[in-house]
Amino acid sequence: MSAPTIHEAAAAVADPSAYADEDRLHAALARLRASSPVARVETPGYNPFWAITRHEDIMAVERANDVFTNSPRPVLMTAQQEELQAAVQIRTLIHMDDPEHKKMRAVALNWFRPKTLKTMHSRIDDLARIYVDKLASAGGECDFVQEVAVNFPLYVIMSLLGVPEADFPRMLQLTQELVGFEDSEYARSADPDDQLSALLEMFEYFTKLAAQRRERPTDDMASTIANAVVDGEPLSDIDVVSYYALIATAGHDTTTSSISGGMRALVEHPGQRRRLTDDLDLLPAAAEEMIRWVTPVKAFMRTATADTQVGGVPIAAGDSLLLSYVSGNRDEDAFDEPFRFDVGREMNRHVAFGFGVHFCLGAPLARMEICSFYNELLPRLESVSLAGEPELSATTFVGGLKHLPIRYAMR
Repeated sequence: MSAPTIHEAAAAVADPSAYADEDRLHAALARLRASSPVARVETPGYNPFWAITRHEDIMAVERANDVFTNSPRPVLMTAQQEELQAAVQIRTLIHMDDPEHKKMRAVALNWFRPKTLKTMHSRIDDLARIYVDKLASAGGECDFVQEVAVNFPLYVIMSLLGVPEADFPRMLQLTQELVGFEDSEYARSADPDDQLSALLEMFEYFTKLAAQRRERPTDDMASTIANAVVDGEPLSDIDVVSYYALIATAGHDTTTSSISGGMRALVEHPGQRRRLTDDLDLLPAAAEEMIRWVTPVKAFMRTATADTQVGGVPIAAGDSLLLSYVSGNRDEDAFDEPFRFDVGREMNRHVAFGFGVHFCLGAPLARMEICSFYNELLPRLESVSLAGEPELSATTFVGGLKHLPIRYAMR
């Protein structure tokens, strides 16, 4: 493959199909990091933006949250999709800035503190055992993503939120349609109105859940959010259901991608799998490396509130910036051999969870789930290999593997 031009490389950042082709994507991002790390992107269908591809520059933008805000454009979408979502008035944490963001983040923060997560650890370990048992009973060959990786994190986050188990399949479909709207396998259709219908259906479901928890509070996260008070006022219905939607989607698909991408990495790097199996104390470091390697959240957007500069490039007030976490996590200046998968990697300053005030709320839970799953799986996994071609989802926001056929033997 010939090296992409700067124009081709910049266009790839906004092309969902590029994220389903890792060679093409990383070639484009490497070209930008080397020659145009703050690149202007003007591509049909999208409002213009700057692509920020170096780890150092991403961190600088994340630190300056007073200069670079999440609102009004937190996620890369087509201009038409931005208009449709604005009409729905969705208001999640990723759409907010301080001081409102800090207050809203505090509503669910206690659910992700170490003390709370410690009480959940044994239950998550039990669930990991259940899904490893399912893998063992699957007959030595399966699609690891669809049969294992999507279900374990789904069960964890939906149970935490308070969704009845009977509704888990519906939630799985809706979360995949929402975050996978750019992939033909997950999207309801190519019609943006149909994509919006998945969001409205989830909102309708969560509106009913919120009403139930206000009438009869329980000990789940849904009750905490539904009955929260900020600045002396109860949360509005749109704020409650937006919060639910964020927890449901971010708490599921990102962890699914990390677990499935971690499995692929262990299959393709058998020496690292043996190293980790022989020393499970490496699991915390290995989990961070899996998250860096996969980078489930591909990018977030920021908007400049004043004339400024990034990496020496002038940025005008009102300009949008795309923080390419995928690129930052393979930056040669930030990581020793960034294209080497290393379960014992030290000083792993990846940006997969973001940084600063918008650092991922659920990061501790995701780390716990990954460690619990592989702590259960690896001692029982005698051998594993690919049984077909892995397939990645087309996306510019959240995604990873959607199919991982494996052949394996369990102890």
